[in-house]
Amino acid sequence: MVSNDVDYAFIHGGGQGSWIWRETIAALERQAGGNIGRVVALDAPGCGGKRGRRTDDLSIEDVARELTGELERSAATNVILVGHSQAAQAMIFMVKERPELFRRLVYVSCSAPLPGQSVQQMIGGGLHGANSSQVGWPLDPNTSSATERQSLMFCNDMQEPGKSEFLAKLGKDMWPLRTYSSTNWNYEHLGRVLATFVLCLKDMSLPAPWQEIFASRLKAQKIVRIDAGHQVMNTRPEALAEILRYEAGDRP
Repeated sequence: MVSNDVDYAFIHGGGQGSWIWRETIAALERQAGGNIGRVVALDAPGCGGKRGRRTDDLSIEDVARELTGELERSAATNVILVGHSQAAQAMIFMVKERPELFRRLVYVSCSAPLPGQSVQQMIGGGLHGANSSQVGWPLDPNTSSATERQSLMFCNDMQEPGKSEFLAKLGKDMWPLRTYSSTNWNYEHLGRVLATFVLCLKDMSLPAPWQEIFASRLKAQKIVRIDAGHQVMNTRPEALAEILRYEAGDRP
């Protein structure tokens, strides 16, 4: 049973902002019937409420420190930290800095580059499955448009008009460019905080086999599978909220 002594914090992925969590947060609050603690939706520099900000000099460590500071100032404690896609790359530094702040980590279809590997190198330039060391793309980036790729990667299980509305928003938010070239990844400290990985079976951005690999790198003790695409928080908010409520009260 979820109680109001548990707080939630949400971090969005690349090309998006805290706005992606509205449906899931509404579902979470509705399901909890008001018996819920603080809910904080964080924006990375350059995203959401921080659009237009100069971010050229910010590293992933800087992003993590900023988000941790905002969370601390919110007075949130016993936090279920929920991150999507690229968010894991900030989460690992947040946990390293303040492990006692978090009750559980929930990675929602998150990526985790190898130490010494950048996000760009992790994705690569080929198709899904073409290179066993690279995630790849669902469409050839040399012959397809960005809109075509984004539609398939993020919206393959979305219906209209939500699909068009989402695509119109996508890309107006941008994480600092240095976060895409960072290679300073270390996962050895993870495990001190319980972690769950939400694996999206229909994901066309990060295929399910790669999510399995990332869950292992992030030392997730549990994998929860859901029949949804990459934007599960928008297409299956009620189901995701149920998962979050269960994980908040779980005692493995």
